[in-house]
Amino acid sequence: MTEDHWHAPLRHIKGGGLTGDTGQTSGMTRLEAISGKTVGSSKVWMGETHVAPATNSGDHHHGEAETAIYVKSGHPVFVFADGDEEIRLETGPGDYVFVPPYVPHREENPGDEPAVVIIARSSQEGVVVNLPSLWPDRDQERS
Repeated sequence: MTEDHWHAPLRHIKGGGLTGDTGQTSGMTRLEAISGKTVGSSKVWMGETHVAPATNSGDHHHGEAETAIYVKSGHPVFVFADGDEEIRLETGPGDYVFVPPYVPHREENPGDEPAVVIIARSSQEGVVVNLPSLWPDRDQERS
């Protein structure tokens, strides 16, 4: 049977209809809008993340998925490792951030207002791999 791509229905997810039934990381709340589970997507995941004031997320990555981030509100800081150095990208409303596959990072919100970012990923699921550190071998080096 051939699929009729010309007549597939559009799906509408209202702002109040996002679900937290997706991968989570400490210090933040991910809400899922578009995914394989919610709309049957096969190549994209989309949602938003909230980080409370004066809060840091845990370190994590998103597997093989590319991640595009749009800062909706607040001034989140995106932190990743470059060699032995910790790099901090300070952002504000209207900014975009690209996170390549498998790159360990975390979100921080040093401000006094919540930070909300809109996320799109190149996978149909919200892939989240929580990590003990931005440096994968650092814990082994200390033992």
